[in-house]
Amino acid sequence: MLDATILLKAANVTLVLLALCFSASVLASYPLASYFTLPTQVALHISSIVIAALFKLSYVVRCVCQYQSGMEVK
Repeated sequence: MLDATILLKAANVTLVLLALCFSASVLASYPLASYFTLPTQVALHISSIVIAALFKLSYVVRCVCQYQSGMEVK
């Protein structure tokens, strides 16, 4: 099994990447929607839901790693 500190770093990086992806997805879904076809808009809206779920999962992994490492869980 992976060390908690390595997994914590991976979870932190994943949180940052998913936050950027979510921001891009929301930006493309709403203010820039007129530039995309309807199927693309549907895919962007679905991707924002999936990205948000993955973000939450990464945060849970981060909290578990902090707990396992004896750090304060925030």
